[in-house]
Amino acid sequence: MRVMGLDVGSKTIGVAISDELGWTAQGIETVRINEEKHDFGLVRIEELSKEYGIEKFVVGLPKNMNNTIGPRGEASKVFAKKLEKRFSLPVVLWDERLTTMAAERVLLEADVSRKKRKKVIDKMAAIMILQGFLDSQKQ
Repeated sequence: MRVMGLDVGSKTIGVAISDELGWTAQGIETVRINEEKHDFGLVRIEELSKEYGIEKFVVGLPKNMNNTIGPRGEASKVFAKKLEKRFSLPVVLWDERLTTMAAERVLLEADVSRKKRKKVIDKMAAIMILQGFLDSQKQ
């Protein structure tokens, strides 16, 4: 079963998919969105989900350190509902605290330039979200 992991931001969505066995996550791309124009990238996500035979979505839920949910977390919940409605597939909200910071740290340690980091940070965060979910399923 292939799973798609999504790191939903205000301007982009990082996309990752699992291998067919559900063991590893690979980054696919970063989808540009425009919340003000109600363009949530669903057309591109649909293309990718068909191409890879996705059967479940994992959406990063950015919680505050005190476990509360702020505006970005609420936006992720709304996005998850849009996915459920459009695709009729299971959608899991996954605690993504610190994934973007961890992705940034990995890219810094790999000596990736600032310009390149900006292009891949959301995709890297999506990989970390999805891999965390996949690892939890093995236990």
